[in-house]
Amino acid sequence: MHVLAVLAAAMLFGTTGTSQALGPEGTTPLSIGVMRMVIGGTGLAAIAFLLAARHARRRPVDAAPPPRLGLRPLSLMVLTGACLAIYQPLFFLGTSLNGVAVGTVVALGSAPILAGLLEWALTRRMPSPAWMGATALATLGVILLGSGGEAGGAGGTDPLGLLGSVGAGASFAVIANAQRRLLDEGWDPFTVVGAMGASSAVLCAFALPFVDVAWLGTTSGVVMALWLGLATISIAYVLFTWGLSGLTAATAATLTLGEPLTASILGITVLGERLSALAIIGLAVLAAGLALLAWGSRAPRDPRPFAVEA
Repeated sequence: MHVLAVLAAAMLFGTTGTSQALGPEGTTPLSIGVMRMVIGGTGLAAIAFLLAARHARRRPVDAAPPPRLGLRPLSLMVLTGACLAIYQPLFFLGTSLNGVAVGTVVALGSAPILAGLLEWALTRRMPSPAWMGATALATLGVILLGSGGEAGGAGGTDPLGLLGSVGAGASFAVIANAQRRLLDEGWDPFTVVGAMGASSAVLCAFALPFVDVAWLGTTSGVVMALWLGLATISIAYVLFTWGLSGLTAATAATLTLGEPLTASILGITVLGERLSALAIIGLAVLAAGLALLAWGSRAPRDPRPFAVEA
């Protein structure tokens, strides 16, 4: 069941770009991202905090006391919410300019690389040879994608769209490292993900008066907003968090490759995207880098969470 939960979450994540492409006219990456997080972040916080409260009631009497909420953990939780909010317009910028297949894979391909670099900068832990090989492959894949594009197109991948996708990957890298530190300090996973959803929803709510959401007046606009918010944020992140609790890091990393696979299949079959031969090679090389990264992480490498004293 844990495997199916993570796989289902990855597939839900993979529908994001296609949902945007099938949405109404007059949308912008910023307006979609803001509305998605107001809806999705609120739903995620509600579901996650309920699950966290349930876990707290079932906590063994002799278990270590939960950590106290101070300035540092609160700052990290708000940081994850801010990065999740920033991720949205950057991701949609990449998919709108370069297509769902390319935009999604570049964002997902750059995320583990940037997360590893950030982890090294923070901990000074030397990356493994497998990580170095995966980084080289994934970087080559991104370069090939930048040189290719849609078949029959006028040129290669749009640089601004590529920057948006990589920026989305960087935002996710910060989220991963911040959440890892919170989990290491003994915080409940659902509390961490709920705080991320709540803070991102609040931040995006402040941006609502400054974005045009007139497209919500259409049926397709409402359907798109609800799907992107509730399905690809609220439900997907709860499924992923629950599934991760019963899986190794290697298994979870491999299963999340279902997201770019889903996005690529939908981009080609539903949206009729046609990639050039060079872009297809780039996708394959980038996928190989991700697979190598998952294989290289099959041994546990994260520090064991410790109990915080009262």
